[in-house]
Amino acid sequence: MSLPLGSGFRPPWPLRSGHVQTMLSSSGVRRFLLPRDARSVAVNAQPVILDAGGHIRLSGAYTAQIARARARGLAVLFHGWEGSIDSTYVLQTGSRLLAEGWDVFRLNFRDHGASHQLNEDLFHSCRLDEVISAMHEIARRWPARPMCLAGFSLGGNFALRVALQASCVGIPLSYALAVCPIIDPSEGLYALERGAPWFYQAYFMHKWRRSLRTKQATFPQHHYFELAELKQGLRGLTEALVKRHTDFASLQQYLDGYSIAGDALQSMQIPACILAARDDPVIPAHSFDELRLPPSVELDIAPYGGHCGFIRGYGLTSFSDDYIAARFNAVATATGS
Repeated sequence: MSLPLGSGFRPPWPLRSGHVQTMLSSSGVRRFLLPRDARSVAVNAQPVILDAGGHIRLSGAYTAQIARARARGLAVLFHGWEGSIDSTYVLQTGSRLLAEGWDVFRLNFRDHGASHQLNEDLFHSCRLDEVISAMHEIARRWPARPMCLAGFSLGGNFALRVALQASCVGIPLSYALAVCPIIDPSEGLYALERGAPWFYQAYFMHKWRRSLRTKQATFPQHHYFELAELKQGLRGLTEALVKRHTDFASLQQYLDGYSIAGDALQSMQIPACILAARDDPVIPAHSFDELRLPPSVELDIAPYGGHCGFIRGYGLTSFSDDYIAARFNAVATATGS
């Protein structure tokens, strides 16, 4: 079976800018212009609250496919930082997989989407254990197999860390795919501060501060941050988060806590794929070049695509949907589903 490759993604000239690709990936314009079938995963979706252990609850949504007599398997999707199960790219990918005959589960990380009320403590990127617990619960409640996982940006980082531990902790995961995952958080933070145009950091900070204000309003008895801390930039507010709400001794220790750089993925035991873009303004390309991966992990760096964009044309649909669907379908075929 011939699978799509990043080298084959050649958008028309106006869309060959990594910045244009990145800005379009989550834009309201794209959501407005997408065809109705790109939102089908949200129709008749079942809202779900998952027990993630230790009185932790995570939210999500499950949609059963009706395209086939029997599902190809279960596809689980992770959104990016300050995204949600209703982010445009998650809806579009989920709808494509649904049409291909996959049951789809979309998971919200803590404090993402409309889930701030579920847990008093704040989200941070090293909360992997609760995501692993949620994956156990998803696998138990929806036993369609194979079970495949795809994540975007920070969700891609989580997807690869889940896959790294899946065999050891008993998650029946067959395959993982990460689109533009955060590799070295220190490099990503530096890129947003020094390399990327100012509006990227402004965009993320606007969404993060809005989320923190929602959290504070939900738990008024809990003092999460000082006003002066909330006014700081990305590095300053992240450092305040680390000091106030984690057990890490320093910002660097926290960033290292969810890094998958270098040879961190060498012990991966299940097949996985990383789709990246050479022109990603958020994740430096050399972070991908410097990865030392086992044979089971495919690294595919496209010349274009920006950060989680891969917009094919003026209809604003994404090449990454074809890419994910083709690889998930190949896994299903190989397992006889």
